[in-house]
Amino acid sequence: MSNRSFEKLLLEAVEEGLSSLGDSAKDVVYFYLEKTCNINRQDIPYRIEEFTDAIENFFGAGAKVLEIMIMKLLYEKIGHVIEYDPEVGDLVFTEYVAAVRQTFLKKKKRA
Repeated sequence: MSNRSFEKLLLEAVEEGLSSLGDSAKDVVYFYLEKTCNINRQDIPYRIEEFTDAIENFFGAGAKVLEIMIMKLLYEKIGHVIEYDPEVGDLVFTEYVAAVRQTFLKKKKRA
């Protein structure tokens, strides 16, 4: 496992997910986050709930597609199966990020 921090990997996944929309759309989203929601790019990993609320307000129901894309990208970057109890039900984006963070940190401790 690389020594990159979870926050850096999450930020990369968000960047790549937004890039899939095209550079102009990505720039509009970052502008919206910064000017309307007071969330700058570097703060996203530390303010994931606010980021999620912001993109859900911005994209409406379409935000789920972006969230799923970011989750897939994050999974690829972590390279590990997350530890998740299916009894809990479907994970929402913020819960998924928290579960991946926890798994990442456990794996890093063992390494």
